[in-house]
Amino acid sequence: MKNSRDEISKYSYDHLDRELISLLRNDGRAPLSKLADILKVSRGTVQNRLDRLLASGTLHGFTVRVREDYDQDTIRAHMMIEVVGRSTSQVIQKLRGMPELQVLHTTNGAWDLVAEIQTSSLSEFDRVLRDVRMIDGVLNSETSILLSTL
Repeated sequence: MKNSRDEISKYSYDHLDRELISLLRNDGRAPLSKLADILKVSRGTVQNRLDRLLASGTLHGFTVRVREDYDQDTIRAHMMIEVVGRSTSQVIQKLRGMPELQVLHTTNGAWDLVAEIQTSSLSEFDRVLRDVRMIDGVLNSETSILLSTL
């Protein structure tokens, strides 16, 4: 017996879904009526699409974006991580336990993982870099501090 989540996950995303997601990326708090006007569809259509995108897991929720100068003490960076052999799963498990790593991505090319780091001070940032490099299975890393958002 199929559950409704299986049926929803097979939903084919179209141009309207992609446009809706794009609008929500720019303003996750936009009213349904504004989204409907921009997309030239009914408010009910927007609500149905949102419900389907949320139920399928395509949308995980909505977030707040703040001015870049809101929290000037925050240190943000991307860390590329190279993993030894087949230890990726163990490394990922340890990295997921670090609250300063906001997001973790697998990737292709020279680096195996990319971590998005956020700390409140340079000393905390330094500690996070050391902690990551001390994880068994981490062979190499390269980190770039994010200076400005354009």
